[in-house]
Amino acid sequence: MQVLWAPWRMTYIAGKKDPGCIFCLAAATTDLRRDLVLAQQPALVMLNRFPYASAHLMVAPRTHTADLSALSANEYHAVMDALRTAAARLGTIFHPEGMNIGMNLGAAGGAGVADHLHWHLVPRWVGDTNFMPLLADVRVMPEHLDATWERLRPAWS
Repeated sequence: MQVLWAPWRMTYIAGKKDPGCIFCLAAATTDLRRDLVLAQQPALVMLNRFPYASAHLMVAPRTHTADLSALSANEYHAVMDALRTAAARLGTIFHPEGMNIGMNLGAAGGAGVADHLHWHLVPRWVGDTNFMPLLADVRVMPEHLDATWERLRPAWS
């Protein structure tokens, strides 16, 4: 049997979890790198700490709501503009061959954070899925989150 070492996961497994909404906390943080935040205005753009693929981003409104219709027109347009910008910047920096962009509304809809709207941007490449998630329940990430943040952050500076 082969062993896939991922010692950085122990921080999450054993570490203390911050109470509260991850998006509200990220919108208020001053430590962008630690919290993997790329932008806080006009909408929040951050790396997913538990990505489906490398450079998996999330875009969220600053308003804490689970109701899409509760966003004002200005807030909605700010989030959509941030989503469009994030997709363009991911394309420029990572050159994916495709991209999954979407959101899950409510726990029944698959939202891991059901009380704060957010969109996922997952860059994709032909052949980027393999047998590891199916057979070993393991994802192989080719780049550490810190390195991904370093590559992306200048695009939002």
